[in-house]
Amino acid sequence: MGLHGYLALWRGVFGTLALLAYGRSLAGKTRAQRMIRVMGRIERVREPRHGTSQKDGIPVVVSFRDPSTGQEFTVTNDGERGEKVTTAWPGREIGVCYPPGSPHAFRFTGDLQDGRYGLGWPNFAVFLIYVGLVVVATVDWGWPWALLGFGGPWTLLIAYYLPQNARHTSRRIDRLTSAVPVQGRVVAVLEDVSTDEDGHTSTSHTPVVAFTTREGTAVTAYCDSGLRNPADAYDRDITIHHAPDDPAVFTPDLADEHRSRRLDLTFSVVAVLIGVAAVVVGAVAL
Repeated sequence: MGLHGYLALWRGVFGTLALLAYGRSLAGKTRAQRMIRVMGRIERVREPRHGTSQKDGIPVVVSFRDPSTGQEFTVTNDGERGEKVTTAWPGREIGVCYPPGSPHAFRFTGDLQDGRYGLGWPNFAVFLIYVGLVVVATVDWGWPWALLGFGGPWTLLIAYYLPQNARHTSRRIDRLTSAVPVQGRVVAVLEDVSTDEDGHTSTSHTPVVAFTTREGTAVTAYCDSGLRNPADAYDRDITIHHAPDDPAVFTPDLADEHRSRRLDLTFSVVAVLIGVAAVVVGAVAL
């Protein structure tokens, strides 16, 4: 079997898988669609222990009600329980999903709508089919088609993402600057050591901050950016700027938010230019 045969087989296999998956989704038969999705409530929050790993998230106790039986469950996020809880306060709502009839197999999620139709794998299969078509065009008609096949979708994707991201970042900064800042404290610094394939080790540090909003909400959260020398930040007093309507949107450094916005904008513009350049070079070389 030649290259074209293998590529045809590639497209056929992934095309069949995609059609089957889309059909199951339309029929409401995917695993994601069968999942029970309810909103839980954080009842208690415990500060992580200084020096432990950030992989487990902030320890919380959550209550939720099974809609089919009306029974209420009180659970914790010990072990592998879906999305990691990185910002918590008593009374905060959190998504809970589980298979029908098995509430003890729950998983936490920050967005109950995310992935509810089970289209992740079929969409990926369609992407692989597109890759196969680009490879066929490149083999039959030359390398310019590889540039066109890459540059066109890449440019459209970044051009779609750029204005949305700019608006989101601007709204975030406006929200952060619209409230009076409050005092907070670094209650723990979490530490994780990783080793790469060459045997080199690296250590990451994640500060955990605690602060109370003007409305009296006691927040405990990971602080991934905005703190200098995070490894030495334990027990440091800091100033927190947070959105008035959502304490999960916060920063200890407004200037860092502005720098991040400029860097993100620069990256997006460069990404668009790379895509446009690939399209232009490919079109000229045809």
